[in-house]
Amino acid sequence: MASKTPQHINLTDDLDWIQLREETGSAFPETTKERMMRKIKENPLVPIGCLATASALGFGLYNFRTGNRKMSQMMMRARIIAQGFTVAALIAGVILTYNKKE
Repeated sequence: MASKTPQHINLTDDLDWIQLREETGSAFPETTKERMMRKIKENPLVPIGCLATASALGFGLYNFRTGNRKMSQMMMRARIIAQGFTVAALIAGVILTYNKKE
């Protein structure tokens, strides 16, 4: 099959699947990216907590490697706090989602 140049594309034939998806609505599952964006919009505190946890871990490991023990210990404690925040955000999100469904 020869590749189609822009002037040979027939939008009604080549893009029928888009119209089909719009007509069927939720019959097709959402893509991974769509699901991730929906989850982030539903509970934005979880990704913030994950980023805070990863940042504290990375900075703590960097300080451990450079020999700054005091800062490394402080960052490991910050990581624990960030993990607790993330778990609390997850639990709050589950509770809010459950309450919305009822």
